[in-house]
Amino acid sequence: MATFNVLIVYAHQSATSFNAAALDTAVKTLQLQKCNVVVSDLYAMKFKASATAEDITGTLKNPQNFQYGEESLLAWQEGRLSADIVEEQQKVKEAELVVFQFPMYWFTVPAILKGWFDRVFTQGFAYTPEKMYTEGIFKDKKAILSFTTGSYESMCCPDGINGDINIALWPLQNGILHYCGFQVLAPQIFWAVEHVTEEARQNMLEGWQKRLEGLLQEKLLTFAPFTSFDVGAGFKLKKEVQDSLATCEFGLTVGHHVGKPLPPDNQLKATLSHCSKLLSH
Repeated sequence: MATFNVLIVYAHQSATSFNAAALDTAVKTLQLQKCNVVVSDLYAMKFKASATAEDITGTLKNPQNFQYGEESLLAWQEGRLSADIVEEQQKVKEAELVVFQFPMYWFTVPAILKGWFDRVFTQGFAYTPEKMYTEGIFKDKKAILSFTTGSYESMCCPDGINGDINIALWPLQNGILHYCGFQVLAPQIFWAVEHVTEEARQNMLEGWQKRLEGLLQEKLLTFAPFTSFDVGAGFKLKKEVQDSLATCEFGLTVGHHVGKPLPPDNQLKATLSHCSKLLSH
């Protein structure tokens, strides 16, 4: 493998945690493949999670009615974002693969990682109204979520007590990563790490190592192409696309189910249903 730039955004407080072991496995495995690996250890960096006016240097456009999105866009255009944001944006800009390593909190990312998304993925840098989803700014980059859970896999199935994990992953993988254009790889999920044996945890790490060795050759998760939506009709699926789905057993994706059953494991596995294959051509 040729030199490849990887950014790992890491969000865990403890150096003795399973997440730390997963991070260490990723760094070592990727470096052995001649990857240039950069780690943003958010807790060690004391990364500020809250998006505030402190993120903008210089004069605000409208201090009486502060709008973070508007002010951060202008600050990005004029080079007036705070130094910690600029540093992280440069890391993202240079990365060809971004790995997010974290424990799942309340079916989402820890607050410090959510703050990283809020502050680093500013408009202009990560997206624009014209450049999003499959036409997004980061469409030449790959991204993957790697995280631990407190729940067993059986609890996060369509018939499990926590409900379908695919639904919980949709806002993260589609609403953040794919929205910014990333090619999204299937997530790496370490189920119930605190409730299993040490041998099971070691097997998980070995499985992660093996996957990392071929990660860049994996197929991507399936999302509806930007061209499937009618901009003039409020970005709704084009009529011809909806018509093509009429005979499909399942919806197109978790989010674009068009009133049909959700396609199984749409956010977990890089598989194409018959109907999504039609839209990919």
